[in-house]
Parts: sequence; C-alpha cells; structure tokens
Amino acid sequence: MSPDALNSFFALCLGFALAGALTSGYQAMAQRPAGFGLLQEGAAPRTFAAVPFLVFAAPFIIMRNTLRGARIERRRFEFVMMATIIAGFWSLMSGTFFLMTLRAAGVLV
Repeated sequence: MSPDALNSFFALCLGFALAGALTSGYQAMAQRPAGFGLLQEGAAPRTFAAVPFLVFAAPFIIMRNTLRGARIERRRFEFVMMATIIAGFWSLMSGTFFLMTLRAAGVLV
C-alpha cells in the first residue's frame, strides 16, 4: 500500500470517527439524535451554530439515515450505494481537513 493511499485511508477513518463522536456527543447532551432538521429552525443563532457541526457530523447522519431507510423502506441497492459513496467522500474530505488542522497546529508532524 502506498503512503498516499494509507494517508487517504487514515483520513477516511478519522472523518467517520469524528462524525460518530460528534453525533454521539450531541445525542448524549440533547437526548435526541442529531439530524439535518437542525437547519430548519429559522434564522436563529442556534441554526448558524449547527452548520459547522453538521459539516463534520454529516457522514454519520447520512449513513444512519441510509441504513435505516434500507431496512425500513426497502430502498434499492443503487440508492444505498450512492449514499455510501457520498458519505465516504464527505468523510474523506472532513478527515483530510481535520488532519491538516492538526498538522498546522503542530500536533502532528
């Protein structure tokens, strides 16, 4: 495995782990699962604060909703596969951003 592929795999895993940790923390604090409905509360400071949270938590929310929809609504395989690809790419990008932030802060070399 090349170093670039390993770095991308690490960023993908880190993005999913960060998304899962954020949504689990939100659920522990708010006693309800996180979702994209946080954006539908109108023009309030709470809505604007939800945007950065959802940027990093979205891969977990997408996968949770997709897997529930596949089980409950019997969604087609193609839909589930497309949502998985989107969540994976989103996770890769958020993990890459998080790694770049850690490197810029001097935490990682």
